[in-house]
Amino acid sequence: MFVVTADQVGSRSKPDLVGDALARIEADHGAMLALPVDRNAGDELQALTGDAATALQLVLELTRGGRWSVGLGIGAVRTPLPEHTREAAGDAFVAARAAVTRAKRSATRFAAEAVADARPASDVEALADLLLTLRQGRTDPGWELYDLVTSGLTQAQAAERLGITAQSASDRARAAALRVEQAALPALTRLMESADAAQSQPASRRPENA
Repeated sequence: MFVVTADQVGSRSKPDLVGDALARIEADHGAMLALPVDRNAGDELQALTGDAATALQLVLELTRGGRWSVGLGIGAVRTPLPEHTREAAGDAFVAARAAVTRAKRSATRFAAEAVADARPASDVEALADLLLTLRQGRTDPGWELYDLVTSGLTQAQAAERLGITAQSASDRARAAALRVEQAALPALTRLMESADAAQSQPASRRPENA
């Protein structure tokens, strides 16, 4: 399972962002969450999912703009699940707490942790950091094109919507590394799935002990 814990940056001096974020996440990803996304500790939000692609999307959305420190916890969750995410427990929640604490000191404001087998989570963090660093360098025009393409438009349709030529859209997509990101997402999702599976393997079957 995957726990995403996000702590609002500068919450003491900035308006509360948690309420709007909860509504947006529930609307966009609620069907893939094990429990409704929840407010935790005032300026934090917490989401639980068994779907690696959903967990990755939450990380990407929350780290965009630098308004959140985001921790990803990977591992087991105590069952049966309670009614609220903030009441749930297990290795994934312990790991997410450690991860969000480290994320506050990270240049990308992201960290990943696991309790039973830490190495796969470190691999996830390393590759996610590369992707997040790429995204941090994206310009506003690049994000404008990204938002249209990821909403379902083709690049040609996005160019028409933006009132630019197809060549200009292609140049913008290349500068924003849109294809690089889209190619990386499935690979990173598979790595997260492998990291999750590793948490339930006996220690004797883990690669470092083979």
